[in-house]
Amino acid sequence: MGKVLSHVTMSLDGFVADPQDQVGELFEWYEAGDVSVPNPNETVEFHVDDASARMLDRLTGSCGAVVAGRRLFDVADGWGDKHPAGAPVVVVTHRVPEDAAIRWPTTTFVDGVEAAIRAAREIAGERDVTIASPSIIQQALDLGLVDEVCVSLVPVLFGEGIPYFAKLRQGHQLLEDPVVVQGRRALHLRYAVRR
Repeated sequence: MGKVLSHVTMSLDGFVADPQDQVGELFEWYEAGDVSVPNPNETVEFHVDDASARMLDRLTGSCGAVVAGRRLFDVADGWGDKHPAGAPVVVVTHRVPEDAAIRWPTTTFVDGVEAAIRAAREIAGERDVTIASPSIIQQALDLGLVDEVCVSLVPVLFGEGIPYFAKLRQGHQLLEDPVVVQGRRALHLRYAVRR
């Protein structure tokens, strides 16, 4: 069975978007190099440096399912039913969109974080599950469901916005020493969750 990881791009001061859900300069690293990273979504292009390309290849190459919150799903318009990670998406929501079967036929909608992780693990099989929404990551950490925390840390300060991490209900969460990949316009960090 694969791991459950989180991955988001974060500003140096801890935000994944501004107060209006805009990512602004956070995704600049996706266009900061000469290496084209293929993905199944024709509306998304990645041109990164060599180190970031290798990191993305490892992250997406092992991904068997993506878990997202409804807010991120709506902001991204469901990625057109083709997430750039090349994996099926499981959306945590209390209400399924009426046109879900037509607009997003490969997306699974589930009520509750635990149920979503369970569904994503079934879909992923032996591959990894990647959680891509900060609120869902928060809840999954509180439930002890995350094996690894991944951050692409970028050199911008937002000052306010949507934080990657907020208050943990279970208190401090210790992580192991990071695996560090220095990319152009991003420092990629992977921390195993200490059990």
